[in-house]
Amino acid sequence: MTTFLVLGLVGLMLLTVSLVIGDLFDGLFESLEALGDTFSSAVIGGFVSAFGFGGATADAFGLPLLVSLPIATGCGLLFGWFAWWLTRLLRDGSSDGTVNSEDSIGRSGRVVTAIPADGFGVVRVVIGGHTKQFNARAAQPIEPGTEVHVTSILSPTAVTVAPVWGELH
Repeated sequence: MTTFLVLGLVGLMLLTVSLVIGDLFDGLFESLEALGDTFSSAVIGGFVSAFGFGGATADAFGLPLLVSLPIATGCGLLFGWFAWWLTRLLRDGSSDGTVNSEDSIGRSGRVVTAIPADGFGVVRVVIGGHTKQFNARAAQPIEPGTEVHVTSILSPTAVTVAPVWGELH
């Protein structure tokens, strides 16, 4: 049981170090092209810790070593696969690109500074969780706090807006 617990603790330390510092084996397995991403320090740490703690749990129930080893291996493979899947998901996850003015067309926003009939005001628009402020022009004067829709782009920093319709009664 002590050997299994030591393996479990070593695996946890490896997993913790890989989460804090990064992959310790980066590039080590790149010569084996098919296995390059499979053996990261997170995957190995997950496997070793689950192998150790799974074997220690099986041993604690009084199971013989020939039964504890397959249980430990199964636990290690399951957690190693999960660590591989999770790190691949995080690494390959898409990232939203830079938010620009074209992304604001059709979005709702609020007038921050009044928009006069013949000039610019300021609107605040939320795009993909990012708050952007634009200079805004409208066909009619719009007061601060009014909800508006962005209808077109005048420049990278300026848009045209129209007030959102009120409820029909």
